[in-house]
Amino acid sequence: MADMSDPAEMPPASPPAEQTNAQPEAVQPETAQPEAAQPEPTPEERIAALEQEVAQLRDRWLRAEAENQNLRARAERQVADARNYAIQKFARDVVEAAENLRRGLEALPPASEGEPELLTKLRDGFEGVERSFLSVLERNGIERKDAQGQPFDHELHQAMAQQPAPEGVAPGTVIQQWTPAWTLNGRLLKPAMVVVAAEGGSA
Repeated sequence: MADMSDPAEMPPASPPAEQTNAQPEAVQPETAQPEAAQPEPTPEERIAALEQEVAQLRDRWLRAEAENQNLRARAERQVADARNYAIQKFARDVVEAAENLRRGLEALPPASEGEPELLTKLRDGFEGVERSFLSVLERNGIERKDAQGQPFDHELHQAMAQQPAPEGVAPGTVIQQWTPAWTLNGRLLKPAMVVVAAEGGSA
């Protein structure tokens, strides 16, 4: 005979279990606040900004142009200096030849009546050569500056000695020239070697 359990002895039915894995409530995304719109610049502000930009660009251009002009001027000066004075050493050698020619002329006796015709022709020939030589030098920017009888000039003359001033000659006057001064394109090439009259009157 089957064993029938007493319904009174059976445990009461458990209530349905509550769901433990409850779904989280959906979070509503925050609505982003719109940024405040930047105000459009006024026409006057735009014009002012453009004028400022133009002024800055103009200032840069002026600075660059001034620098370019300085560079051009410097380059032109350097080229001119090189052109004018590149022959300086050669010019000194030519001047030395001119001075030797003058010494040869001064070594000849002074012209006088009755002197030998050969001596006269020799002197005339030397003088003609000297004139032609000096003319060629002048065309190339080399000039002779005689100092005899001139006031002493520190820029052109080099005093080799002093002597008491002769009567009627002011102190500081060149009373004897050993060699003349020479210039190249207006610039001193070689100073004159001179004797200068000093204070003290005639010897």
